[in-house]
Amino acid sequence: MKLPRKLRYGMIGGGRGAFIGAVHRMAAALDGHIELAAGCFSADPAKSRESGADLHLDPARVYADFAEMARREAARPAGERLDFVSIVTRNNTHFAIASAFLKAGFNVVCEKPVTLTLAEARKLRDLVRRSGKVFALTHNYTGYPMVKEARAKIRAGELGRILKVVVEYPQGYATGTVAETARAKGGAEAQISGWRANSAVAGASNCMGDIGTHAANLAHYITGLGIDAVCADLTAFAGGALDDDGNCLLRFAGGAKGILYASQVSNGEENNLVIRVYGTKAALEWHQEHPNELVIKAADRPVQIWRRGNTYLSPEARMATRLPFGHPEAFIEAFANVYRSAAQAIADDVFGRNSPRTGYDFPTIDDGVRGMAFIETVVKSSRARAKWTKFPKV
Repeated sequence: MKLPRKLRYGMIGGGRGAFIGAVHRMAAALDGHIELAAGCFSADPAKSRESGADLHLDPARVYADFAEMARREAARPAGERLDFVSIVTRNNTHFAIASAFLKAGFNVVCEKPVTLTLAEARKLRDLVRRSGKVFALTHNYTGYPMVKEARAKIRAGELGRILKVVVEYPQGYATGTVAETARAKGGAEAQISGWRANSAVAGASNCMGDIGTHAANLAHYITGLGIDAVCADLTAFAGGALDDDGNCLLRFAGGAKGILYASQVSNGEENNLVIRVYGTKAALEWHQEHPNELVIKAADRPVQIWRRGNTYLSPEARMATRLPFGHPEAFIEAFANVYRSAAQAIADDVFGRNSPRTGYDFPTIDDGVRGMAFIETVVKSSRARAKWTKFPKV
C-alpha cells in the first residue's frame, strides 16, 4: 500500500493497564502506514494524561473526554487532522463515542461487540451509511491467513455443499484456581470478568457477548452462511447475573446445521477457538492456537495439512502473510491485517481515490449488527420455553 504520508489516528480507551489497547497500537503500527497522534485514554483525566505521556504524545492532543477530543480534532487544519479513531472502550460506551466521531467527520475502527444493544447497532449502521465514512470492526480472527484460505476454498466449491458447521471457543479463566488466583492478585482476568459480568456495561450477555460473537462471526466469515434460527442454553455457573457458558444449536439459511459453544469455565483451556466445516466433498478444520495450519479432510484421500506462507495458497491467504513459510505468524499479525485492510479503505477516503473493484476485506458495521442480533437471539432462546428462536432480519 503506497500512501503520500502515514495515516494519523486517535485512540479512545486503552490507557495504562489495558490489555486490548496495547494490542491495537501494536497492530496498527506493524506495517508502518499508521501513527498514533492523539487520544482520550481513560475516563479519568489524570490517567489519560499519564497514558499520553507514556506514549510520547503532544499533551495538547491528550484529552479528558471523547466529546472534547471529537470537537477539537475536527477543528484542526487538514494537515494535522486525524484520519480515523480507534475505539477500545467498554461495550456500553461504543455507541456514543462512535456516533460523536462519525458526526464530526472521522472514520472509525471499533472493538466488538459494536454496541450495547441491537437497537443501538441498527442506529449506528444508519449513521455510518449517512456519513459515508469507513467503519471497521475488529473481529481479528478473520485476519489470519489460513482463515482466509478456508474461506477461499469454500468459495471455490472445494467442500461442496456445506452440511454442518461446528465452532467452539472454550476458555477457563473464570473457574477454579485461575479465577481464585486472579481475584486474589487483582489481575487482568479479574478486571475483565468484573465488568463483563455487569449487564449495564457488557450488555445482555457475558460469555456469548464476548467470545461467542467471535465464534459466530468466524463461522459466517468462512462459510458465508447466515444463521436462520438458534436453540440456546446459557448458564451462569459462577452465580452471576450473566452467562459464563453457552451451548447453541444453529440452523443456517440454505439447510446447513451447526453447533456453537462458548465457555469461560472450561478448566484448563486458554483461548481454544476451533472451527470445523463439513461439506459433501470435503471438510476443513482450523485451530486458533495453531493458526498457521489448515486441515483438509475427505473420505477418498489422506488428511492434508496446508501451511501458511506457501505459494500453493490462495491470493487472499498470501496477501495476508508477511513472513516466508516456516516463520510463524499469529495474533498481532492477524489484528494488523484488519487494520491494514481498513487503512486501505480509509486512505482511499482521505486521499479521494476510487475503491478497488474487489472491495475491502475487513469486518464492517454489518458484521456488528449481525453480532448484536446473535447475542440477543441467543439470550432470548435460552430464556424461552419454546427453544428454537428465529434469527431477526439484519
